[in-house]
Amino acid sequence: MTSLSFVNGNIVTAHGVQSAATITVESGSIVALESRAGPNAVDLDGGWLMPGFVDTQVNGGGGVLFNDELSVEGIAAIGDAHRPYGTTSYLPTLISDSTDAISRALDATDAAIAAGVPGVVGAHIEGPVINVARKGIHDPKHFGTLDDRLMEVLLTPRRGRVMVTLAPEVAALDRIAALARAGVLVSLGHSDATYAQARDGFAAGITGVTHLFNAMSPLVHRAPGVVGAALDDQNVYCGLIVDGFHVDDAVLRVAMRARPLDRMMLVSDAMPCVNAAVKDFVLQGRQIHVEGGRCVGTDGTLAGSDLDMARAVRNTVTQLDIAPAQAAAMAATNPAAFLGLSKTHGSLAVGQRADWVVLDAGFHPVATTIGGTQCETTRHDAGPA
Repeated sequence: MTSLSFVNGNIVTAHGVQSAATITVESGSIVALESRAGPNAVDLDGGWLMPGFVDTQVNGGGGVLFNDELSVEGIAAIGDAHRPYGTTSYLPTLISDSTDAISRALDATDAAIAAGVPGVVGAHIEGPVINVARKGIHDPKHFGTLDDRLMEVLLTPRRGRVMVTLAPEVAALDRIAALARAGVLVSLGHSDATYAQARDGFAAGITGVTHLFNAMSPLVHRAPGVVGAALDDQNVYCGLIVDGFHVDDAVLRVAMRARPLDRMMLVSDAMPCVNAAVKDFVLQGRQIHVEGGRCVGTDGTLAGSDLDMARAVRNTVTQLDIAPAQAAAMAATNPAAFLGLSKTHGSLAVGQRADWVVLDAGFHPVATTIGGTQCETTRHDAGPA
């Protein structure tokens, strides 16, 4: 049993923000949390201690793209790259690929969980059942349907959570319902659905929306589309990429006023460039250029992001006028709830895993702790993230 104390800062607990705390950890979980400081307390110097971030969309990091490294080692390398920025739980994310690749990705994730790779809690399969009209950077040669073979792969019992992004207008609703009944987390994305088609998807069991506003039919005053359906619904969880490129800040502020904040989740949609010495990378044979935090293909199409979760939190606070505790919830509590992991992840409270991140007063990452142990981390950026 270990007790760790923090003073002179802002500690975001499940019961509010407090200036001092002593957290007692046993077997990797929080067994006591007191609003007082003990001896040898860490001086936060006006900074923040937040629950460890939970990222449901991590395509890569540290020079590794999940599609290219469907292995325990690849998953571990991605987690290592994001840990310095406060990500303590994540879903390695496969961009549209073959059914065989999907099977290998899920098998690798199972193996990574069994091997105790820190932070991996499942996998996100983004595509290939998506609409070519909203393909984004995805390669249409991989697109398909929810056929029997793909259903078999997705319905195979797994050690962690399985999240699937699909377009309901190109997927049979009864098959969406079958996935949801089996515990697969179905998210709407890369879709040209009408408002009615999106609503039908929600009714069938879709509980999330992947990177709201991006790669989906927009809100138009006589055609609400996917965006209108998502904003009109008060229950589905919406992922947001707050990097200043994917969605205008004003649009994000409007969206957050339109629906419950506890259904908004920050995601990185990170590519191999995050925490990598070399930023440019290749995605399924296509060269992607990264400059000034923006990832684009040769045709100018956005190709994921160079965003980490600490920067997403900082942008949410400083650019969207969201209170830090709310931003912390969007980065940790809400995605944990979406994943069905609220009993163990997403907040600082007794019974939770001892996962947290220390940020300085400007919301730059300082240290990351998983299971009560501060992690050794390496960052390739030259200054604050």
